[in-house]
Amino acid sequence: METEEQPQEPSTPRVDQDRDLVERSQAGDTEAFDDLVLKYSPKLYAMIYNMTGNREDTHDVLQDVFAKAYRSIRRFRGKSTFYTWIYSISVNMTLNFLKKRGRHRKLSLDDMSPSALQDQDYQDATSGSDPVREVGIHELQRRLNEAMLQLSEDHRTVVTLFDIQGLPHAEISKVLGVSQGTVRSRLFYAHRQLQNFLEEFRR
Repeated sequence: METEEQPQEPSTPRVDQDRDLVERSQAGDTEAFDDLVLKYSPKLYAMIYNMTGNREDTHDVLQDVFAKAYRSIRRFRGKSTFYTWIYSISVNMTLNFLKKRGRHRKLSLDDMSPSALQDQDYQDATSGSDPVREVGIHELQRRLNEAMLQLSEDHRTVVTLFDIQGLPHAEISKVLGVSQGTVRSRLFYAHRQLQNFLEEFRR
């Protein structure tokens, strides 16, 4: 039984703000679909990148994601938001790609995008840092990358969606097709693993 306090998450349900674009896309409006692509490309790119750790792989997977979404959008019935639907496609296709690529392929740590450094507030706050501090930041980045790569694909996925993408437990549950209890359990285990991997750096 989990006893540690879980991170707080928003309780407000997500409103599907894409309904008009989706309906126009379903009617054959390619410009409307292009608008959806432009809207979701940055976040989906960041998510896939944090799971694959490779820019070329990320571009390939993202292209396949939107190709599949375009082919399938007429079958989208709105039982979930488009947001949840496109994330589900992205996660599933990324996991399938990782399985085909092979779990034991060595990733380049220099090519892995660190979650902390993607945050604009973090970038603004650390701009103009002194050289000594930057050495510490890069060392933390390296160790965080190493720790992320030690996680299983399932655990890396929930960390990416919750800690990097900022999705609440309920949304992750819908995206992955698992219970919220499973999401919390995977997050708890993944966070414990990351803490253990980074313990030496924190001393």
